[in-house]
Amino acid sequence: MNSTYRILTIFGLITVLTGFSEAVHAQQPIRVVQEASSEELTAVELYNRGVDKLEQGDYAGAISDFGDALQLEPEDADTYYNRGYAYHSLGNYDAAIYDYTQAIKLNPDFSQAHSNRGYTHFVRRDYQKAIADFTKAIEINPENDTAYISRGNVYDELGNSEAALDDYAKALEINPDNARLYYNRGLTRNRLEQYEDAIADYTKSIELQPTFAEAYYNRGLTQFQLENIEAATADLQKAAELFKEQGRLDSHQSVVNALQAMQGEANP
Repeated sequence: MNSTYRILTIFGLITVLTGFSEAVHAQQPIRVVQEASSEELTAVELYNRGVDKLEQGDYAGAISDFGDALQLEPEDADTYYNRGYAYHSLGNYDAAIYDYTQAIKLNPDFSQAHSNRGYTHFVRRDYQKAIADFTKAIEINPENDTAYISRGNVYDELGNSEAALDDYAKALEINPDNARLYYNRGLTRNRLEQYEDAIADYTKSIELQPTFAEAYYNRGLTQFQLENIEAATADLQKAAELFKEQGRLDSHQSVVNALQAMQGEANP
């Protein structure tokens, strides 16, 4: 197109991965029968305290509590799963994979554990292992939209855009109100140069999540690609505003730089 677009592409599309299943819900002490030993009760209490710390973002504290719970109840798949979740959140992927694997050994039909182990493999760029885990998660639970999304992300990373779009479509059948799913499909359509379809997906994601700064940013870049300068400027300005409000200053500066490049080209 022109030099402005070449400048803007330096900043690139902002990507979002949506492959992380949430921690499992806390176990209620009521599940421990009245005649259970104090150790079993303590394991449940430690587990629940660990879940509370996960929700608070205290991942190190959660790992400690889950570890203590496993000392008392070493065959609890949920505890391994949640500790794996905490390890992943801290970037300790080897430990996360170990814990997810232990959870799967204890509960082979643990769809979320397969899905999260697959996501950890994806982060480590071990794509074939990631696909295998996501496929197993889907086999166990065909309604696992997270696994479809994540496998779609892997296919997209590998350049298999059509397979990615197929998985995103299946995920949308399960969960049609997932803003980030529309966003990810928009990224794939952008790479296929299906710009109008990409804009439609970004727009839908914004309708579902009005504070989705990345969607505004990428819709703005796509509008620019189509030479819709006014719409591109409005979207980039909105993205900059949202990034600033959310305290994401590096992203905010990237959008400001993109706006300045576009305005400089428009007003030489």
